[in-house]
Amino acid sequence: MAWLILFVAGLFEIGWAIGLKYTDGFSRLMPSVLTGGAMVVSVVLLSIALKTLPVGTGYAVWTGIGAVGTAILGIILFSESTDLMRLASIGLIVAGIIGLKLSSAV
Repeated sequence: MAWLILFVAGLFEIGWAIGLKYTDGFSRLMPSVLTGGAMVVSVVLLSIALKTLPVGTGYAVWTGIGAVGTAILGIILFSESTDLMRLASIGLIVAGIIGLKLSSAV
């Protein structure tokens, strides 16, 4: 159950990271409120998952999910670069997330 909670926390991290782009420096009310809410939900869910998971593993997986998801959405939503080095780097982050999950005793 902790892994599922951690995954959802990572999805909310993606939401707030992308939301930052839409807040225009927190000068737009609704995107700012939604982004702030996603931040709170993400951290609360992370803290719940860390009751069971090792902190190093949980935090690394959480940030990895956020980094990969944000990079992919940056490509889709904002036409960010898709050069080979960028895609390979995203793949390495995914490999690290999988490795941490497989090496975790929980």
